[in-house]
Amino acid sequence: METVLIIEDDPTMLRGLKDNFEYKGFKVMTASDGEAGLNKALNDQPDLIILDIMLPVINRYEICRMIREQKLDMPILMLTAKGQESDIVLGLNLGADDYITKPFSIKELLARANAFLRRRRQQETAAYEFGEFRLDTEAMTLTRKGKEIELSPKEFKLLEYFLKRPGRALTRDDILNAVWGYDCFVTARSIDRFVNTLRAKIEKDRHNPRYILTVREIGYKFEPEELEE
Repeated sequence: METVLIIEDDPTMLRGLKDNFEYKGFKVMTASDGEAGLNKALNDQPDLIILDIMLPVINRYEICRMIREQKLDMPILMLTAKGQESDIVLGLNLGADDYITKPFSIKELLARANAFLRRRRQQETAAYEFGEFRLDTEAMTLTRKGKEIELSPKEFKLLEYFLKRPGRALTRDDILNAVWGYDCFVTARSIDRFVNTLRAKIEKDRHNPRYILTVREIGYKFEPEELEE
């Protein structure tokens, strides 16, 4: 049974979320302020965190930052109100993986949670499939319907990095450090060029991408599948 930690200071919202996640078979932990939520996140290490962006005591940014400082990689899904774009950007930069805007459909929230958890279970595989494509990390090949698509070493590493973190909003700094390393002089513009080249190889229309999506003011995220309930 996978564990979801819900950190929410509105008691009505907290109860509703808890009931819905328990109904779907999750073990649910709750916290109504940032300090209690952070303690449960660090001590119990749930599989997924639902985090309200407005919290008392310890704010949402500190929660994200301190969880990532402890090298914990469980997905963090933020709940946010409309018009809080700057808060969203800061939260994503500090380690949150995605956000959903209030008012939201509980069906959509459950679908996103299930997608993150399903992807988390599949992270240790040596091969990744999305659409008609298959990336084999042992053979170092990308194929579409069995036909190999040529990738440069950096393109392969970039696609592998995306596939290992599906659905997560990744900053350009994250991508730079993981794919090129700290000592390599690569600019944000260079990363954008590599992404565009990769899109040209896997997207039907690189100007309207299906898989590699741009996250405004952040970077990119990879969506290998449609959300399912």
